[in-house]
Amino acid sequence: MGFFKGILINAVLFVALAGLFAQTGWFYLSSFWAALVASLVLAVLNLLVKPFLLLLSLPINILTLGLFSFVINGLMLQLTSVVVGSAAFHFSSLGAAIIIALVMSLCNVIISSHFED
Repeated sequence: MGFFKGILINAVLFVALAGLFAQTGWFYLSSFWAALVASLVLAVLNLLVKPFLLLLSLPINILTLGLFSFVINGLMLQLTSVVVGSAAFHFSSLGAAIIIALVMSLCNVIISSHFED
C-alpha cells in the first residue's frame, strides 16, 4: 500500500472511530484536517520511533507472544496525541488508546487486503 494512501486510510479510520466512540469519551477528534495531520504524524512516528520501541520491548514481546505490540501501538497513538495537541486529537487513557489501536489494526488489515494488486 502506498504511503499517502495509507495516510488517507488512517485519517478516514480516525474519523470513523471518533464517531464510533463519541459517546464513550475515549477518543476526541476535532475535524478531518486534525485526523489528516494526526495520520501523517503517526506515520512519521511509526517510521522513526516505533522500531526502537519494538527493539527495547523485544523480551516482553516474546513472552507475551507478540501481544505487547498492541500496547506499543497504543503508546504510539498517545505520542501522536501529544505531538498533534490534545485540543484537536486526544485519548482519555492508555487503555482507550490500546483499544483504538486494536480496532485500527484490524480495520487496516481488512482494508489493505482489498487494495492488494
